[in-house]
Amino acid sequence: MSNQLPQRTKFYRDKVNGKFMGVCSGIADYTGVDVLWVRLGFIVLAFSMGWPFLIYFALGFLAEKKPARLYSDREEQKFWQGVRQSPSRTAREVRSSFRDIDRRLAEVEQFYVSGNPRLSAEIEKLR
Repeated sequence: MSNQLPQRTKFYRDKVNGKFMGVCSGIADYTGVDVLWVRLGFIVLAFSMGWPFLIYFALGFLAEKKPARLYSDREEQKFWQGVRQSPSRTAREVRSSFRDIDRRLAEVEQFYVSGNPRLSAEIEKLR
């Protein structure tokens, strides 16, 4: 077994939260949709068409089991589900967060520099 970190954008079967093979639970984890809706959707598709059973078993045998500590907390899980659903939207949100942090740091810098001319001169020398 390698020491690589698990890929958070990959589909995994979720045997811990699964009922049979963990496929529906894995789909729910991957998409961020509640597992109840995934299971109901599967049942409707499976009994109306039949072929979803084949895909279910194929995924059940071919997909890897979800690593035990894929996410550190619920917030990280939601973030990676958002990345999988819309990578471009997630990138925009991250850029927006960094712009906000940069703006707030500039405000803190302005606050401290405006009252301390020596610090202001030191910062100007660094630029």
